[in-house]
Amino acid sequence: MIRKTRKINKMRGSRTIGGGCSKKRRGAGHRGGRGKAGGHKHMWTWVVKFDPDRYGKYGFKRPQKTINRFKTVNLDYLDDNAEKLVQKNLAQKKGKKITIDVTQLGYDKVLGKGKVTKPLTIKANHFSASAIRKIEENGGEAVTLQ
Repeated sequence: MIRKTRKINKMRGSRTIGGGCSKKRRGAGHRGGRGKAGGHKHMWTWVVKFDPDRYGKYGFKRPQKTINRFKTVNLDYLDDNAEKLVQKNLAQKKGKKITIDVTQLGYDKVLGKGKVTKPLTIKANHFSASAIRKIEENGGEAVTLQ
């Protein structure tokens, strides 16, 4: 039968509110433990019914040494610092064109973030497609090493 009012309202004034001896409902043992305790033991039927994917491993994790991690640099950084790199002898200037070897700076890949304002010749192991497009639109050259 469905109650219209909560049991607690009906049992106002009662010491144990229908729980028998007050010692019986005292601790977390009455609940079978705190939180998710007993998921592998006495609450196993709950796990099977409501959360069957709780235990075990799923999916595939790639071995870390097979993942290629590139040290990347953006075009806007190279464009902003081209003159500074020439002063530090990390880049060469021939006429208006500045040649930057990105591998000397410790980078592997050039990404296409930002704008290019100077004609740059950039040497790198890898380029993104947008980086190549922006470099060549501005009269520069993307040279792939290897």
